[in-house]
Formats: sequence, C-alpha cells, structure tokens
Amino acid sequence: MTNDIAPQRGSLVKIRCKDVTFANIQAIIFDKDGTLANSELFLRNLAQRRSRLIDAQIPGVQEPLLMAFGLEGDRINPAGLIAVGSRRESEIVAAAYIAETGRDWIEALNIAHSAFVEADRPMLRKADHTPFFESGRELLQSLTAVGVKLGILSADTTEGVKDFSDRYQLKSYFQLQMGSDEGYSKPDPALLQEACRRLSVEPEATLMVGDSQADVQMAHTANIAGCIGVTWGWTSAFALEQPDGLANQFSDIQVAIA
Repeated sequence: MTNDIAPQRGSLVKIRCKDVTFANIQAIIFDKDGTLANSELFLRNLAQRRSRLIDAQIPGVQEPLLMAFGLEGDRINPAGLIAVGSRRESEIVAAAYIAETGRDWIEALNIAHSAFVEADRPMLRKADHTPFFESGRELLQSLTAVGVKLGILSADTTEGVKDFSDRYQLKSYFQLQMGSDEGYSKPDPALLQEACRRLSVEPEATLMVGDSQADVQMAHTANIAGCIGVTWGWTSAFALEQPDGLANQFSDIQVAIA
C-alpha cells in the first residue's frame, strides 16, 4: 500500500479504488460480515441449524426456510437473508413460515425465537467462527496513519461487532463499532446517517465499504461520498449493481494525501 506523499494526521484524504478516486474523505465505514469477517461457513451452518430445529417442531418447513434464508444446497447467496439481514428479520421470516401452518402469531414468534437461541448455543461466540480477513490490516493501518476516521456498521448486533473487534485486536483502528439493534436495519439510510453523526463527520465526506446490495443502496440514499463494493467474502460469484467502485481484494483500495 503506497501513499503519494508522507501521511499527516488531519489531512484531507483521497481514496482510490482502481481507477476511481474519491476526494476529501474524512471517514470510511466498513460492513463486517463478508467484508472484514470471513462469515460464510458460520452463516451457512447457522441457517441449517435454525431450520432443522424449527422443522423438528413444525415438520415440513426446513427446505422452505433454507431457501428463505438464502441457501441453495451447500451454497449461500451473498445477497440472501442470512447474509445481509438482521437476526430479528430472520426470526420474523421464520415465524411467518411457522404461522402459515396454522399456528397463532405469538406462538410462531416464540417457536422461532427458541429455535434461534438453541441454534446459537454451540457457536455462542460468533467471533471465534468468523475470522478477520488479515489481508485487510494493512489497509486499516494506512487509513489510520492519515487520520481517516473508521467505523464498522453491521447487520449484526453492536455487542457482536464489539466482540469481533476485541477478538481480532481491531479496536485501535475503529472509532465506531455499531450494529443494527437500535431501531434501524440496512438499507435504511438513517442507520448510516446515525453512524456519521456518531463519528462527527458529514455524510458527503464519508465512504461505505461493503459486500452487499443493501450497503450500496444505503450509501446512495444516505447521500454519502460513495460506496466501494467488495467481492472477496464469498465463494459463490455475485454481482453488485451500481457500486461507485469495485474491489476484488483489499489492495485495490489505496490512500493518498490530497
């Protein structure tokens, strides 16, 4: 990772993604799962456990639930519910399939919630099963060196984001560690605007880096400087529509002093 001139804290920063340049950037907000964290195997196993446990009580819903979560055989859809949705959204979807069998709604919600709690138990600390992409550490160091504020904004809970950051010694890089458990979820632009507020930066001086269409849509509707889409987090090929830049590896993103 190279800079045009020696970094100085507080300088206005240009961010390059291949042949695209974003000027006057003060902050970059990263998605977690699929962007900073290798989460594919964990999410696939989690979706399978959740659907299997629900099927044990409501026979016949396992396959429809797997499809709803975004699993096709052993492959996970990077744009599917388990990959980009919040836990609460997944519980509601599961409850809807349960309610379709004739169960009352509150009963369906309780069955889904209990199954999700049971599914979590063998993998209680998610961070242990979703390792940090170590090839990204050099980028985080470069951004920190030039004074760019950094944040994590995830569909995971804030507790999960902080635990991931602690587990892989990332706290020194990130001034914001924020989940989707405070009333908003992706792609609601209010979530990203709140992240900018907490970082004390203007949206137009902020970049989003993420692996999903929800990240791209959220960035565009929040009127931030742009969204860099990334492709390294999944084994299945997928396409992002209209990202402002596209990175196939961390080294495609570079920093330079303006």
